[in-house]
Amino acid sequence: MMKVGLICIGLNTYWKQYEGLLPRLLTYGREIERHLQTADTEVVFAGMVDSPEKAQEAAAMFRANGVELLCIHISTYALSATVLPLVQAVKCPVLLLNIQPAPAIDYACLNAMGDKATMTAEWLAHCSACSLPELACVFNRSGLRYEIVTGHLADEAMWNEMRDWVDAARAVKGMRENCMGILGHYYGGMLDVYSDTTRLTSTFGTYFEMLEMCELKALRDSVTPTELQEKLHEFATTFKVDRRCAAEELERAALTSIALDKLADNHRLGSAAYYYEGYEGNAYEDIVTSMIAGNTLLTGRGIPMAGECEVKNAHAMKIMSLLGAGGSFSEPYAMDFHDDVVLWGHDGPGHFNMAEDGVSLVPLPIFHGKPGRGLSIQMSVRHGDVTLLSVCESCDGIHLLVAEGESVAGPTMHIGNTNSRYRFPMGVKEFMRRWSMAGPAHHCAIGIGHVASKIKKMAFLLGIPVTDICCE
Repeated sequence: MMKVGLICIGLNTYWKQYEGLLPRLLTYGREIERHLQTADTEVVFAGMVDSPEKAQEAAAMFRANGVELLCIHISTYALSATVLPLVQAVKCPVLLLNIQPAPAIDYACLNAMGDKATMTAEWLAHCSACSLPELACVFNRSGLRYEIVTGHLADEAMWNEMRDWVDAARAVKGMRENCMGILGHYYGGMLDVYSDTTRLTSTFGTYFEMLEMCELKALRDSVTPTELQEKLHEFATTFKVDRRCAAEELERAALTSIALDKLADNHRLGSAAYYYEGYEGNAYEDIVTSMIAGNTLLTGRGIPMAGECEVKNAHAMKIMSLLGAGGSFSEPYAMDFHDDVVLWGHDGPGHFNMAEDGVSLVPLPIFHGKPGRGLSIQMSVRHGDVTLLSVCESCDGIHLLVAEGESVAGPTMHIGNTNSRYRFPMGVKEFMRRWSMAGPAHHCAIGIGHVASKIKKMAFLLGIPVTDICCE
């Protein structure tokens, strides 16, 4: 459950001057509350704040409830002196809602009222824009970060923007509360993958749990026959199991999958990054070469697992998961200049909820670039809108890189990997130039749908830069 704070602001001098104006404005606030309230979002509505005393009371209420986002509805003209102390006290991201009740004043109706006081009250009920520059000026001079949403109560595009803000705030909260496991070590020599976990913690709030291979082995050794049969049944119902998969390989992968589930439960993991090689014939090598199926199941359940110890990409995958977009581990495979697409994929794990035609579990005689052999997954991401996200690290800190494109039909390589074809509005040549010049590691998270708007809002809430290469 995420909590959003909401207030209406206005000038208390008006209430005695214009009968009925205050309850009318509060009705608009209640409508905003109704739109924002969902099964997993609670709106804490503090009513009309029109004095320093009410500002103090609202601030205390919001602090007590731990609101993640403060929405200030400018219902009519309001004094900035009333609003500034509240925002300073609450210390959370602020949205100024420049939302009026209708697309335009009914001028003919207003002018026909005759009574100037009644006419003025009608205007004041549509006067949200009046205080917006004042508040922005004061916030700028006070060093406060804020954003503005403008529209009217029947403006569906505006409500979509508001929902994006709420989703972004929820994802920021999820990242702050996330425990990420690190199992093993980096793939040696991939300098782009190496990460500063201290900086990632200070940026996202993520807690890192250092995991031990010996614990994973002990959990694997303790698997019961009943647990093994249940996991094999899960494989059979979740994957399209290739008939060439040997029974001993299925059992090996199932044992490891059960151990991974228990490891995630033991440490309350919300994501993980892993890589290990081990010495030939060692028990740890036996484990690490049987992880893809189990990690694909965890990824599909909202616990993304990034291979090659790609900690930054585990963050990107988790962001996609929190936004309801999935988040599949991927890297550029090749370019198809005939169809102007880029092929992206990886040797696992994937995201089984994102597959176009289901996920095949297939045997691989060798894991390219890695030791051993075992089972892998083969899938293509569902055709339609997609978003690519990379969490990048540069000399200046953490930033996000995003691109919206489309997963399209066409031939792919059936090599026991995830493998999909993606088209971008600027074409394959310019896409590869823009994406690479932005400085990502060679992995990224791919999500279903176009969610760049939400990712940009997350970047604002986190106070970090974001680059959208489709908007250059």
